[in-house]
Amino acid sequence: MTTTTADSTENRPLTTPLRKGRTRLGDADDMAVASFVMGLVGLLVFNVVLGPCALVLGGLALARGTTRRGRALLGTALGAADLLVLAVLMTANGTVSWDFTG
Repeated sequence: MTTTTADSTENRPLTTPLRKGRTRLGDADDMAVASFVMGLVGLLVFNVVLGPCALVLGGLALARGTTRRGRALLGTALGAADLLVLAVLMTANGTVSWDFTG
């Protein structure tokens, strides 16, 4: 017969597993990468959607203490650049899309 005691809770890992094989730190690393990718793709297409998503994911990854801090910061900067490109497009063309015809 096995009994549990209060001492068994002291051996818990520092990160709480969310799914099998995943931890909060792993999720923060994934958020940092997603922020970078969304910010990079957002410079070309869907900047109105991908820019704010990159900002939010980069901020969440930094708040959760990601090990990929540089990538999260770069994703946040690219998200801000997406919104800057959106503002320039709206000012210059009056639209939220690219226009290569001049």
